[in-house]
Amino acid sequence: MSQEIKRIKRELIQEGNIIDFYKDHIELPDGQIKKWDFIKHKGAAAVVAVTEEGKLLMVRQYRNALDRYTIELPAGGRDTPDEPTIECASRELEEETGYRSDNLEFLLSLKTTVAFCDELIDVYVARDLIPSKQNLDEDEYINVEEYDLDELCQMIFDKKIQDSKTVSGILAYKLKYGMDK
Repeated sequence: MSQEIKRIKRELIQEGNIIDFYKDHIELPDGQIKKWDFIKHKGAAAVVAVTEEGKLLMVRQYRNALDRYTIELPAGGRDTPDEPTIECASRELEEETGYRSDNLEFLLSLKTTVAFCDELIDVYVARDLIPSKQNLDEDEYINVEEYDLDELCQMIFDKKIQDSKTVSGILAYKLKYGMDK
């Protein structure tokens, strides 16, 4: 008996604005055919935006899936699947926070939910922030807030911040830059 799992067919069930939902037909090693859910995502970028004082800019916004406000890194989806994530990060930083930067540095890539979704988020660090203008989408209501790195880490361990891109970005930034902030 083969130990390989093989996708036989991918069927589009619903096309959406942010995601596309598929039903995959999978052949298991014992020969059974099962149907698995798959969500296709065009990808995204997030930004650890660092002020001159070493504080991090965060966005507070309502998230429908959780029915509550969250504190997150500025982030957003790529306009097209082939848009470079650094361009997406730059755009989202300015749109959501009202700051821009000519100094974006790649920090890490993460796959948010590998069991059923291919979403990839590249996280960048932005320094030398330049005041600009916030340019929110018509359905976005975002407050920009500044936090100390240690305060954000405590909020992670207190379960006040649970968003995967935000947790990963903050902890990776702390690990890489430590007290350099």
